[in-house]
Parts: sequence; C-alpha cells; structure tokens
Amino acid sequence: MCEDSLNPFAIAQRQLDEAAEKLHLDEATHEFLRWPQREFIVTIPVKMDDGKFKVFKGYRVQYNSSRGPTKGGIRWHPDETIDTVRALAAWMTWKTAVMDIPLGGGKGGITCNPKEMSEGEKERLARAYIRAVGRLLGVTKDVPAPDVYTTPKIMAWMMDEFETIQEESHPGVITGKPIPLGGSQGRGDATARGGVYCTREAAKVLNINLDGKTAAIQGFGNAGQYAALLGEEILGLKIIAVSDSKGGIINKNGFSAKELVKYKLENGQLKGFPGADDITNEELLELDVTVLFPSALENVITEENAAKIKATISCELANGPTTPEADLILHDNNVFVLPDFLANAGGVTVSYFEQVQNTYNFYWELDDVYKMLDKKMTRSFHDVYYMAQKEKVHMRLAAYMVSVARVAEACKLRGWV
Repeated sequence: MCEDSLNPFAIAQRQLDEAAEKLHLDEATHEFLRWPQREFIVTIPVKMDDGKFKVFKGYRVQYNSSRGPTKGGIRWHPDETIDTVRALAAWMTWKTAVMDIPLGGGKGGITCNPKEMSEGEKERLARAYIRAVGRLLGVTKDVPAPDVYTTPKIMAWMMDEFETIQEESHPGVITGKPIPLGGSQGRGDATARGGVYCTREAAKVLNINLDGKTAAIQGFGNAGQYAALLGEEILGLKIIAVSDSKGGIINKNGFSAKELVKYKLENGQLKGFPGADDITNEELLELDVTVLFPSALENVITEENAAKIKATISCELANGPTTPEADLILHDNNVFVLPDFLANAGGVTVSYFEQVQNTYNFYWELDDVYKMLDKKMTRSFHDVYYMAQKEKVHMRLAAYMVSVARVAEACKLRGWV
C-alpha cells in the first residue's frame, strides 16, 4: 500500500480524477477542482478548568463556491488533520451538487478530544473558534453545522458568539441548532433517514423486498442509532448486529432497535447488551446480511477486506468508509454501494432547509420536511442510478460524474476556467 493510499484527501482527489477522465474534463478545470479554493489554519488558546492555557489547532476549508455559499460541518476529533478537513470539504462539494442544492462545499475542525473536556472548556473552545474564523462565515459566505463530536448545544454557542460579534441576529450562520434557536424540524435523524430512503430506492431497482431482511450497523452514534430505528420502522429490516468504538454485539434472531438505542444511551456502549454475543467491528463488516450500514469513520472497507464483504447493499452513512481499490472489488462482487455523498446527504439537505427557513423567518412542519427530503433523496438516487446504467460504471463513480459535471458547469459559466 502506498503512503497516500489511506490519506483521505489523496483518496478524494483520485476519485475526482477518475470522474474527470470519464467526463473528458479539460486540464484546467480538472486541476482547479482538485484543490480547495481557500483554506485556513488557526491557533486557538483556551483557558482550561485548572487555570492553565491549552493551545488547539483549528481548520476551515472552503473547497468550492461556484454553486453557492460553502456549507459543511465542524468536527472535533483527536486525529483531525488539514487533509481530513480538505477531503470532507471536497466530499461536501460533490454532496451538495449531487443533491442539486444551491450551495458549495466546506468543512471545519479542531484537533481535540472532547471526551476529556468539561462543558465549560467545550464552550470556551467553541466561542474561541468562532472568534478565530468568524470573518469567513455568513449565510452568503460559509455556513457550518455539527459533525463528529459536535452537537446542537455547541452550534448554539457558536451562533451566539457570532451574533455577539456582529451585534445582530444571524440564525442562518450555523445549522443543526436547537429548535428553539431556529433549528429545523427533522434535522436530528436526517442523515440516517436520507440513507434509508436511498436504500428503499436501491431495493426497488434490485427487485428486493426488504421486509424481514437482515442488516448490520458499524458505528452507533447519531446516524447509526437512527439507521437502526428507521431501518426497522420504514424498511422492516431485522437488525442482527451493531457496533461502536468499544466493540460490537450480534444476535441472529434480531434486536429491538429501540432497546439497542436505550441501552447505548444509558450505558455509553453496546457491550453487555442482554442476550447478545460479542463481535468485532471487522467481523461485523463481513457478515452475510442484506444491508450493511458503515456509519463510523473513514477507510474501514479496503482492498484487504473488500472481498469478504457479503452484504447485498452497502449504505454509507459515514464519510469515506470505502477506499477506491475496495470499490472495484465490491463492484465486481455485485455489492450495490450507495456512496457516502449520496447516501448521507440527508443531513446537509435538511441543513439547507434550515438555512432557508432562517433566511425568510418561516418554519415548516415535520411532515413537510420529511416529504421534501424524500423527494430530494429519491430524485438524486435515480439521477445517479441512471448515470451508472448509461455509462456502465459503479454507483460512486456515477455520483461523482453527476456532481463534478454540475460543479464544472458552474465554474465555466462564471468564467473561472
């Protein structure tokens, strides 16, 4: 494996390169789309509870704004790097384009371990980050949102800090906020719900009745928990295995999704769930199930284990869970992959709905949000599936071709390349 084989930004560039070749993009447009338009690294000193200062590295990448203001979450993670943020910003660019939303792609992050921080320390870090990057943000510039280890509460602190600096109300500057502060109905389960809608459409084209079929979920955070609940409720899936960072559990007779979520929230882990056997994250990925939901972090399906994946459909709720080498193996083995920036685009779609509601100060009912999300996800799935059939390529490459073509067109119409 070469040095860059698991570098997320190198992977994002290679995926773009493949789409550019299939689309016959000219050299200048291709090169322009390989790199962020703007990126910022900031140094953030924060006073900790013990009275000492700790210095954190923060990032904000605005990858491409040809189709509208950039949009993307803020991750807090001990392994956060500029390359991770670049990759996620690139994927956000393709995600908003594949959903045909009038936004570009951005991403932010801070290298930190929020699990070791108090609420006060997290609030001071959130506000300090906004003081460092606030001039870059705004509903017509760049709109952050929650991501790994950030929450609606953290978004509320960030929005408040931005409004304090501006001395006026700007609810649309941040999405994923608590509902009393301008958050949208339906945002909490949007990522998983969008993936479940995509899985439903995939089952239709594959002529599979999902009712009673088996599913496994790797990663049991927000997206994984809702995938269990909604997979059971909407699709009739039987959840037989789930895992988190501390390990996984399996019961071939199936779990109650509600009981799983309740246990995880009460105990902070899945291990020890009554009537379940232990299973590793690696073993879970290789189970013979109808639907696999990779819902954790990047690079969990690689050329090393791709041949062992037996799922019929892989619905990627995580960002970047599958490497390019693994994609080819899965395609050859008839695993139908719903690529991340299509499958998990429900989150950014409802974030866009939130931004729209904030801007014209009128808020929608939950059923309306669900109906519009369903319509958007369904149309986008079929745009990608049509491209895959027409060009005889796998779904990820098809999704790239749809989105890159749209972004390239916008860049050309603006006269940038």
